[in-house]
Amino acid sequence: MTAISEKRSGTRKLPKLEDFPHRTRDIIRYGDLDGNSHVNNAVFSTFFESGRVTLFRPPERGLMPGGFIWTLAHIAIDYLGEMQWPGNVETGIGLVGLGRTSATFQQAIFFEGQCVATAHAVNVLIDWTTRKPVEIPDEVRKNFAKWTIAGT
Repeated sequence: MTAISEKRSGTRKLPKLEDFPHRTRDIIRYGDLDGNSHVNNAVFSTFFESGRVTLFRPPERGLMPGGFIWTLAHIAIDYLGEMQWPGNVETGIGLVGLGRTSATFQQAIFFEGQCVATAHAVNVLIDWTTRKPVEIPDEVRKNFAKWTIAGT
Protein backbone atom coordinates (compact mmCIF):
# COMPACT_ATOMS: atom_id res chain seq x y z
CA MET A 1 0.00 0.00 0.00
CA THR A 2 1.10 3.57 -0.48
CA ALA A 3 2.34 6.00 2.13
CA ILE A 4 -1.05 7.70 1.94
CA SER A 5 -2.97 4.70 3.20
CA GLU A 6 -0.51 3.18 5.63
CA LYS A 7 -1.56 2.63 9.22
CA ARG A 8 0.38 3.94 12.17
CA SER A 9 -0.29 3.03 15.79
CA GLY A 10 -3.64 1.52 14.81
CA THR A 11 -4.97 4.73 13.28
CA ARG A 12 -5.09 5.61 9.63
CA LYS A 13 -2.82 8.37 8.38
CA LEU A 14 -5.15 10.55 6.33
CA PRO A 15 -3.87 12.24 3.19
CA LYS A 16 -3.72 15.98 2.69
CA LEU A 17 -4.81 17.66 -0.52
CA GLU A 18 -1.26 18.84 -1.15
CA ASP A 19 -0.11 15.17 -1.26
CA PHE A 20 -1.69 14.89 -4.70
CA PRO A 21 -0.11 16.19 -7.92
CA HIS A 22 -3.50 16.64 -9.64
CA ARG A 23 -6.57 18.25 -8.07
CA THR A 24 -10.08 19.08 -9.20
CA ARG A 25 -12.91 21.16 -7.73
CA ASP A 26 -16.61 20.37 -7.89
CA ILE A 27 -19.74 21.70 -6.26
CA ILE A 28 -22.22 19.64 -4.32
CA ARG A 29 -25.65 19.87 -5.91
CA TYR A 30 -28.88 19.57 -3.97
CA GLY A 31 -29.70 16.50 -6.09
CA ASP A 32 -26.55 14.76 -4.77
CA LEU A 33 -28.27 14.24 -1.40
CA ASP A 34 -30.02 11.08 -0.32
CA GLY A 35 -32.75 10.38 2.23
CA ASN A 36 -30.23 10.84 5.05
CA SER A 37 -29.64 14.46 3.96
CA HIS A 38 -26.01 13.87 3.11
CA VAL A 39 -24.23 13.26 -0.21
CA ASN A 40 -25.09 9.79 -1.50
CA ASN A 41 -22.23 7.29 -1.61
CA ALA A 42 -22.63 6.86 -5.39
CA VAL A 43 -21.84 10.56 -5.86
CA PHE A 44 -18.45 10.04 -4.19
CA SER A 45 -17.66 7.71 -7.11
CA THR A 46 -18.62 10.47 -9.55
CA PHE A 47 -16.23 12.92 -7.87
CA PHE A 48 -13.45 10.30 -8.08
CA GLU A 49 -14.28 9.79 -11.77
CA SER A 50 -14.00 13.53 -12.43
CA GLY A 51 -10.53 13.47 -10.91
CA ARG A 52 -9.38 10.64 -13.15
CA VAL A 53 -10.96 11.99 -16.34
CA THR A 54 -9.57 15.50 -15.88
CA LEU A 55 -6.12 13.97 -15.47
CA PHE A 56 -6.29 11.67 -18.54
CA ARG A 57 -8.20 13.67 -21.13
CA PRO A 58 -6.27 16.89 -21.82
CA PRO A 59 -4.24 16.09 -24.97
CA GLU A 60 -1.29 18.25 -23.87
CA ARG A 61 -0.57 15.80 -21.02
CA GLY A 62 0.05 12.93 -23.43
CA LEU A 63 -1.58 10.35 -21.15
CA MET A 64 -4.11 9.00 -23.66
CA PRO A 65 -2.61 8.26 -27.06
CA GLY A 66 -4.83 8.43 -30.14
CA GLY A 67 -6.95 5.33 -30.69
CA PHE A 68 -6.82 4.29 -27.03
CA ILE A 69 -8.92 4.96 -23.93
CA TRP A 70 -8.52 4.37 -20.22
CA THR A 71 -11.25 2.31 -18.60
CA LEU A 72 -11.85 1.67 -14.92
CA ALA A 73 -11.12 -1.95 -13.98
CA HIS A 74 -11.27 -1.68 -10.17
CA ILE A 75 -12.06 0.85 -7.48
CA ALA A 76 -12.09 0.46 -3.71
CA ILE A 77 -13.53 3.35 -1.72
CA ASP A 78 -13.21 4.02 1.99
CA TYR A 79 -15.88 6.41 3.26
CA LEU A 80 -14.50 8.44 6.15
CA GLY A 81 -17.04 11.22 6.64
CA GLU A 82 -20.14 12.94 5.38
CA MET A 83 -20.66 15.78 2.95
CA GLN A 84 -23.67 18.09 2.93
CA TRP A 85 -25.22 20.62 0.60
CA PRO A 86 -24.31 23.35 -0.10
CA GLY A 87 -20.60 22.88 -0.38
CA ASN A 88 -17.50 22.45 -2.46
CA VAL A 89 -15.44 19.35 -3.01
CA GLU A 90 -11.77 19.01 -3.88
CA THR A 91 -10.50 15.71 -5.23
CA GLY A 92 -6.84 14.74 -5.34
CA ILE A 93 -5.32 12.03 -7.52
CA GLY A 94 -1.85 10.68 -8.07
CA LEU A 95 -0.25 7.70 -9.74
CA VAL A 96 1.08 4.98 -7.42
CA GLY A 97 1.97 2.29 -9.95
CA LEU A 98 2.21 1.34 -13.62
CA GLY A 99 1.74 -2.20 -14.86
CA ARG A 100 2.08 -3.50 -18.39
CA THR A 101 -1.43 -2.33 -19.39
CA SER A 102 -2.70 -0.63 -16.23
CA ALA A 103 -2.21 2.45 -14.10
CA THR A 104 -2.99 2.46 -10.37
CA PHE A 105 -4.07 5.63 -8.59
CA GLN A 106 -4.61 6.83 -5.06
CA GLN A 107 -7.39 9.41 -4.70
CA ALA A 108 -9.01 11.39 -1.91
CA ILE A 109 -12.03 13.67 -1.55
CA PHE A 110 -11.90 16.72 0.70
CA PHE A 111 -14.96 18.57 2.05
CA GLU A 112 -14.44 21.73 4.09
CA GLY A 113 -10.74 20.88 4.26
CA GLN A 114 -11.29 17.41 5.72
CA CYS A 115 -10.58 14.11 3.98
CA VAL A 116 -13.97 12.36 3.73
CA ALA A 117 -13.06 9.47 1.40
CA THR A 118 -10.10 7.72 -0.18
CA ALA A 119 -9.99 5.44 -3.19
CA HIS A 120 -7.59 3.04 -4.83
CA ALA A 121 -8.37 2.83 -8.56
CA VAL A 122 -6.95 0.75 -11.39
CA ASN A 123 -7.46 1.86 -14.97
CA VAL A 124 -6.54 -0.21 -18.02
CA LEU A 125 -5.47 1.21 -21.38
CA ILE A 126 -7.53 -0.36 -24.14
CA ASP A 127 -7.64 -0.13 -27.91
CA TRP A 128 -10.69 1.87 -28.99
CA THR A 129 -11.47 -0.52 -31.87
CA THR A 130 -10.68 -3.97 -30.47
CA ARG A 131 -11.66 -3.09 -26.87
CA LYS A 132 -8.68 -5.17 -25.71
CA PRO A 133 -5.95 -4.09 -23.25
CA VAL A 134 -2.78 -2.73 -24.82
CA GLU A 135 0.69 -2.16 -23.45
CA ILE A 136 1.27 1.35 -22.14
CA PRO A 137 3.62 3.11 -24.59
CA ASP A 138 6.98 4.31 -23.23
CA GLU A 139 6.09 7.93 -24.00
CA VAL A 140 2.93 7.69 -21.87
CA ARG A 141 4.98 6.12 -19.06
CA LYS A 142 7.34 9.10 -19.17
CA ASN A 143 4.41 11.54 -19.20
CA PHE A 144 2.99 9.96 -16.04
CA ALA A 145 6.14 10.78 -14.05
CA LYS A 146 4.94 14.24 -12.99
CA TRP A 147 1.62 12.78 -11.74
CA THR A 148 3.22 10.28 -9.37
CA ILE A 149 2.63 10.70 -5.65
CA ALA A 150 5.90 11.51 -3.90
CA GLY A 151 7.39 8.59 -2.00
CA THR A 152 5.67 5.85 -4.03
